[in-house]
Amino acid sequence: MLNTATNTLEANVSSIQSKLIKHWLPLVLLVVGVFNLMPFVAPVAMQAGWTRTGNAIYDVYSLFCHQMAHRSYFLFGEQVMYTPEQFPLELTGRMGLDALALRAFRGDETFGWKVAWSDRMITMYGGFLLGAIMYWLASKRWRIRPFPIWLAILFVLPMAIDGGSHFISDFGGLTAGFRYTNAWLANLTHGAFPDNFYVGDMLGSFNSWMRIITGLVFGIGVAGFVFPIIDYSMKSTSAKQNS
Repeated sequence: MLNTATNTLEANVSSIQSKLIKHWLPLVLLVVGVFNLMPFVAPVAMQAGWTRTGNAIYDVYSLFCHQMAHRSYFLFGEQVMYTPEQFPLELTGRMGLDALALRAFRGDETFGWKVAWSDRMITMYGGFLLGAIMYWLASKRWRIRPFPIWLAILFVLPMAIDGGSHFISDFGGLTAGFRYTNAWLANLTHGAFPDNFYVGDMLGSFNSWMRIITGLVFGIGVAGFVFPIIDYSMKSTSAKQNS
């Protein structure tokens, strides 16, 4: 009887494992989709008065993102984004202290509540989800090969340059570095665009566009490299189990 129960359990486990392997991609899409959604739940929860839930989400996602308020979108406020000077914070001009203050500010009834991810993280993880969905749809009809390493690097490189230059610039002060003023770009383009395109991180600025675009490209590139490899491995494992 014990052997029969053991065999039944092993058969059930094997059946569940087989189904998970066969349907791994939709399951991953579901998980990644929820993961992308939760940062937007945080401001909704705060607005609804569910502060414990909202703060718990902010705390969890702070492990993945700097959450600095001036590089984040706000919901339920007067603006979608704000400059550092608009927040009710005493900024010192020192990167570390100012970053902590901007990270800690989650919003209020006047400013609204920030999304638990910065603008770059939204497009980076969103791009990963988009790339996964594109692969899922395309793989139903064709065999998709993973991006070659050189192409994956090209997808990752723009964000590495943009994020790296921001990081270096921030050492000069969050509102004083060369990537905040972008005087170099204004000189390069002979001031062809309005001042608010060059200076700051507001939506529609050069910095904002670069974070959106490079994050999206990064996410799609990673998905295009990773998902075909995992899919091939899962299908090989499934074939061995059925043989």
